[in-house]
Amino acid sequence: MNEPTGKKLTIIGVRASDDWVAALDRWIADRGPSLSRPEAIRRLVELGLQATPKPS
Repeated sequence: MNEPTGKKLTIIGVRASDDWVAALDRWIADRGPSLSRPEAIRRLVELGLQATPKPS
């Protein structure tokens, strides 16, 4: 997901455990070292938002 140009972006801060950050860093390492943590988080959120919910 690319950042929209000309649109206001909101900064969202999150707290993360060392384990969560390590898992994020492993996910990034699998995709290439040029991927930043913020971009990785955006991509993961986008994947989650596009996922089909499991039936209840």
